[in-house]
Amino acid sequence: MVETLGDSSRLRWSIDLMMEEFREARPGSDLMAQHLAHMMLVQALRLCLSIRSGDEIGWFAALADPQMSAALAAVHADPAHPWTVQELAALVGMSRTTFAERFRARAGETPIAYLTRWRMMLAGEKLRHSDDTIARIASSLGYVSEHAFNTAFKRVMGIPPRHYARSMARETIGEHQRGGLARLRSS
Repeated sequence: MVETLGDSSRLRWSIDLMMEEFREARPGSDLMAQHLAHMMLVQALRLCLSIRSGDEIGWFAALADPQMSAALAAVHADPAHPWTVQELAALVGMSRTTFAERFRARAGETPIAYLTRWRMMLAGEKLRHSDDTIARIASSLGYVSEHAFNTAFKRVMGIPPRHYARSMARETIGEHQRGGLARLRSS
């Protein structure tokens, strides 16, 4: 487990150094502040994980467990892989049953439900920020058919991927129009 007192001291040091960078505004201060912010985020997460009570459920609780964290890292590194509970369990040196029970106890959902939700979050990002077809997105996330992907997407996200993409496009257009109006008003 991470040393709480040491993380707390490092976090305090980082905050003090960042404040100094802002006060003195020396060359490179913006870059230093940016990197310090990243370090502070990691230190704060470590501190949070180190002081958890052990009965939490969710992504942080799963991350705090070394074996569950390794399984999450594998899923995140290759979401298109056709993961099975058995394969993830073997990857982290556990029996299938023990792994499935522990994953659910820590993450609050089954490993396959987590994998599906992660894939749909990635799909949502791709639908918002790329010109890829739904078939290409489905394939990039391990779905062999667009129909299977559409079904999973609707189950997890609540709407079909085409509707999601259209609604996100309308939001983006609206944001650009509001931004353009704000620029016109300030001119």
